[in-house]
Amino acid sequence: MIQSAEVQRKRHLHELNIFHDVAKALTSSLNLDSILQTIMEKVAEYFKPDTWSLLMADDTKDELYFAIAVGDAADTLKSVRLKMGEGIAGWVARHGEPLIVPDVYNDPRFAKRIDEMTKWKTRSIICMPLKSRQRVLGVIQLINVGMSQFEENEMFFLQALCDYAAIAIENARSVEKIQELTITDDCTGLYNARHLYKTLEAEVYRSARFGYEFTVLFIDLDRFKMVNDTYGHLVGSKLLAEIGYAVKSHLRLIDYAFRYGGDEFVILLPQTSKESATVVARRLLEYFRRTMWLKGDGLNLNVRASFGLASYPEDAKSAHEIIRQADEMMYVVKNSTRDNIGIAQQGLLK
Repeated sequence: MIQSAEVQRKRHLHELNIFHDVAKALTSSLNLDSILQTIMEKVAEYFKPDTWSLLMADDTKDELYFAIAVGDAADTLKSVRLKMGEGIAGWVARHGEPLIVPDVYNDPRFAKRIDEMTKWKTRSIICMPLKSRQRVLGVIQLINVGMSQFEENEMFFLQALCDYAAIAIENARSVEKIQELTITDDCTGLYNARHLYKTLEAEVYRSARFGYEFTVLFIDLDRFKMVNDTYGHLVGSKLLAEIGYAVKSHLRLIDYAFRYGGDEFVILLPQTSKESATVVARRLLEYFRRTMWLKGDGLNLNVRASFGLASYPEDAKSAHEIIRQADEMMYVVKNSTRDNIGIAQQGLLK
């Protein structure tokens, strides 16, 4: 009896130490990966499964993917996805309830294909949902835990660790949203002017260091005020959003699109010469000429644009100066023909 009490005391002390380490990880870092890694390592240390994994929910595809997996099959699992409802983990994600399966081959929910892919032999599974506001964010899965030692106290302890993991995920997502809001334009979803100058400063530094060129395109929509005056600001905002999406879809992954303000947009083309950027600008100019906007609203608006173009280091060597040069060339177009491209040191596109 004395020994049993001593064993119990040591177990409680172990649990407290784990809670302390997890709480410290939660409060000392905003890096989600490192926090989840700490939590999962503590889970493994306490429950000693043969292997374990953390699956995250991909709401856009209604699937689970292996965010963290430990064991011989870890590399194989990186490319594996489970449909919501598929397998033990899929069932737990779908229903939001924990599941303890002492013998998986007697449970029809078990997905044999995972064992077949990984050449792993699963005997038992303990699966816990990570929930926040009644929404399942992911699932923790422990494979082949000693079931004889897994009782009500262990279940409570595992649930507490899962709650910590859910808090970490929710906190990380909130921080991510706040960061996005500070650099993103609400109307178009493009980066905002505040983020433009920060990005340009970084690009000037990078290009100076490695001897790269880059080019900035300044775009101003022609006679956009007429759209607002004729159809109202709500239609004007929808038009800006549609144009912003279209502009971004015409760019490479390394390019940046910003809403500068009002009906003005800026495009940053890293590692792009003036000549190559002119090809991009010409392509966008032609796209504006032939595109009818807000067709879904039955409006079929054709809105043209004036472009200004300037390159680093040929036309300017600072972020503010290159914007000024591109803006100036846009106004050369605006004050003459509109619907054209002005190129620094070259004038209007013929």
